[in-house]
Amino acid sequence: MDRMEHAVALFGSFDENIKLIENEYAVSVINRGSDIKISGEPEGVMKAAKVIDSLLSLINRGETLSEQNVRYCMSLVNEGSEEKIEQLAGDCVCITAKGKPVRPKTIGQKKYCAAIKENTITFGIGPAGTGKTYLAVAMAVTAFRSQQVNRIILTRPAVEAGEKLGFLPGDLQSKVDPYLRPLYDALFDMLGAETYQRYVERGNIEVAPLAYMRGRTLDDSFIILDEAQNTTGEQMKMFLTRLGFNSKMVITGDVTQIDLPRGVRSGLKESVRILSGIGDIANITFSEKDVVRHSLVQDIIKAYEKIEQAKRGK
Repeated sequence: MDRMEHAVALFGSFDENIKLIENEYAVSVINRGSDIKISGEPEGVMKAAKVIDSLLSLINRGETLSEQNVRYCMSLVNEGSEEKIEQLAGDCVCITAKGKPVRPKTIGQKKYCAAIKENTITFGIGPAGTGKTYLAVAMAVTAFRSQQVNRIILTRPAVEAGEKLGFLPGDLQSKVDPYLRPLYDALFDMLGAETYQRYVERGNIEVAPLAYMRGRTLDDSFIILDEAQNTTGEQMKMFLTRLGFNSKMVITGDVTQIDLPRGVRSGLKESVRILSGIGDIANITFSEKDVVRHSLVQDIIKAYEKIEQAKRGK
């Protein structure tokens, strides 16, 4: 790719990437042929230059820039950790049905994918939008395609966020489907609807509520338990003891969004405490910096965290 194409990718359509940098550091960035000129206060210019260098190295490695990339590079430069951006030479985790590469977009996501690869059981705990479920499904599809496992099993506890299953119309499957929707969505993205359907019919893919796991031993399987903060201690123990030979488990959850009845302890919190220190079990914690959704999601998470800290302080 030549320098001109780099400049186009860096600036973004309508210069939106550069405007983010200009607003953050109170600088002016101008592209003159193959040169980029930054003017403003010395500290702002220095930081802006570091961000631009980092973004150009991402472009060099085939990354498509988005607002999220730009904001993430700025946050690393602001905390003096710009050398970490080099680590984001993200290996491709999976190719979606539309041929799009799925790569870790943050250091936290990269650690998470490495932990899943290296451990039998991985806990991924953190706020909404950090890619916990999506990346776990991508890793499962990769393991399945390379025949490391012959089944993908995705499960969630059917705990209502203020709703009751009984009020939903239809049979049990149609009552449970809304809970499993995010898992279906990730699988459709990776495999395409037709391929997904074919594997379901063959029994290679199963998407089911957690209660369906009881009494089974899951061999040669990649098993993902999503929304695990809504399991009880008994459910979590039941799930963990389903582990069979040549299987992997990924358990994801957000301990700030527990929908269990008051007084019921989260099985996720309990299991992380009980299992700490056991080999072949990894625990990856995401922060709001790992959020890859709209930048407002980060701000919302921070605002709620402040309130929680204030409550604990009292």
